[in-house]
Amino acid sequence: MGEYKLLSKIKSPNDVKRLNEAEVPKLCTEIREKLVETVSVNGGHLSPNLGVVELTVALHRSFNFPKDSIVWDVGHQSYTHKLLTGRYESFDTLRQKGGISGFPKRAESKYDDFNTGHSSTSISAAFGIANAKLLNGDNSHTIAVIGDGSFTGGLAFEAMNNAGRFNKNFIVVLNDNKMSISKNVGAFPRYLTTVRIQPWYIRVKKNTEKVLSKIPLIGKPIKSFLRHGKSGIKNLVYKNTLFDCFGFTYLGPIDGHNVEELENAFAAAKKINAPVMIHVVTKKGKGYQPAEENPGEFHGIGQFDIDSGEPISSHKGFSSVFGKTMCDFAQQDKKICAITAAMSTGTGLSDFSKLYKERFFDVGIAEEHAVTFGCGLASRGMRPVFAVYSTFLQRSYDQIIHDSALGNIHLVLAVDRAGIVGSDGETHQGVFDVSMLNSIPNTTIFSPSYFIGLKKALGTAIYMCENLAVVRYPRGGELYCPDDYGEESIDYDIYGNNECKNLLITYGRLFSYACRAKEMLEEIGIEICILKLCKIRPINNEAVEFASNFENVWFFEEGIKNGGIARNFSDLLQRTQFSGNYHIKAINDEFVKQMSVSEALAMLKLDSKGMFDVITKNLGENQTENEKKT
Repeated sequence: MGEYKLLSKIKSPNDVKRLNEAEVPKLCTEIREKLVETVSVNGGHLSPNLGVVELTVALHRSFNFPKDSIVWDVGHQSYTHKLLTGRYESFDTLRQKGGISGFPKRAESKYDDFNTGHSSTSISAAFGIANAKLLNGDNSHTIAVIGDGSFTGGLAFEAMNNAGRFNKNFIVVLNDNKMSISKNVGAFPRYLTTVRIQPWYIRVKKNTEKVLSKIPLIGKPIKSFLRHGKSGIKNLVYKNTLFDCFGFTYLGPIDGHNVEELENAFAAAKKINAPVMIHVVTKKGKGYQPAEENPGEFHGIGQFDIDSGEPISSHKGFSSVFGKTMCDFAQQDKKICAITAAMSTGTGLSDFSKLYKERFFDVGIAEEHAVTFGCGLASRGMRPVFAVYSTFLQRSYDQIIHDSALGNIHLVLAVDRAGIVGSDGETHQGVFDVSMLNSIPNTTIFSPSYFIGLKKALGTAIYMCENLAVVRYPRGGELYCPDDYGEESIDYDIYGNNECKNLLITYGRLFSYACRAKEMLEEIGIEICILKLCKIRPINNEAVEFASNFENVWFFEEGIKNGGIARNFSDLLQRTQFSGNYHIKAINDEFVKQMSVSEALAMLKLDSKGMFDVITKNLGENQTENEKKT
């Protein structure tokens, strides 16, 4: 535990404002030490937060929060903001069950103006807040803080296009660290490297307008012509950036690690009666050498050793197996293409991106574009695989329906982080993809339990399916596998005595928990068979016929019940001669809060003990009901 003599005294932004010039850098040092200390134990987003320490301090010294409003894009870089707004004492509970969130939460603090978790939303949300203030006669400032990675998302440009006509206190801070999660790609990041506006630009622009306004008769028309004209003369006076074209006054670039320069920029922005874009250049991971050298690896990280920067535990996971399998396919097949939305490392495609550069496409944080782009590739005979986290796949729902399924385009979606993901909480749980995709015609979905199943499912999706094909797999690695369980079938497997009365149906990693539950039930004399689905859509009719022979059937599903596979299976089962009891245990109409994966599965009764408890309770209820009937 470090000593935080200054940080421990910060109870609100007013305390930050009271610090003298000598104390500010000391506070920044203490904040970085606290960030590294906490994240090394709890896991979290380290690199993004280390990069915005001075920026956050300067914001809280320059503005009057919470009267002024701030929206953090994605929100994974708001840890310093939390430390400066009365949450220092509870900061050790970051991302823990019942603790403070790793993202802004309105319910958590009056200083959190908008819940965020996905990228490119801040300008839209902040502009809505600014307009609400205007309607209510509130002249306070509204600030959106967005990274250059998030700016590759189309929603950011939609908001810029809309906000450029505003004439009140609206400020966008562009945090340019040349990174999203992986290294930024595309035209916009290249553009930022060329943007260099000297401080005299704003003075010349303002003074020119002042002089022209005083010239009788012709001054105002000339000013209007220069401001709105499209001739090359305009650029002699107005040096335009992309942001100027959107209607924003551009200030920058500013050193994002110099608090004095930042405060001066914010002071200047507050005097401009128009939307302002402040371009701030920062270093992701600043102040902690391992994070500076490998900002991508420390973007989101589990527990690690502070001295070495090495993860405390590491093992082969589904993402790495997916990436290796993709490389194997690509070596044999020149039509294989891989697509990612700024997630090459997280989705296991780092090796693919180096070995098959011409067939690797990082489209930036643009999931909608990724899907339609992939459909374009597929329409000309390529075999594209779009690797994406379940939580981010949600953003491309329209494109999946309209551009892939409706046109019967053969696109493969590799859905990573499917199911509960843990401490990132509600915004990142991968529990909606099945219900979302299950409603779409011309769609095949695989959800394997083990690495061998992933390899088989991916090969089948690429080479055997002719429509939209989805392979979904969880975060982390393989779980328990019984010694007497054989290789994973591409359709379904039966494990246990199929002559007993009780059947448990599940898919994905829950099969491992089901196997443990089976062993626990056997210890008290209850025999159960397990039907493990791998292809969950469409459901194999033979699997349904098999299930119809049992007296008691339980379906455990790590996803939303509404629209889920359990409901589908129930409908199919009712069309058979099944006359037994059918029970569904899935996630009801709720969001799953932050906690570890094991805590969440236990709470939802989807772990081994939960399955054991649900089955024994239902069997007891059935016995009681039968006794009443007799």
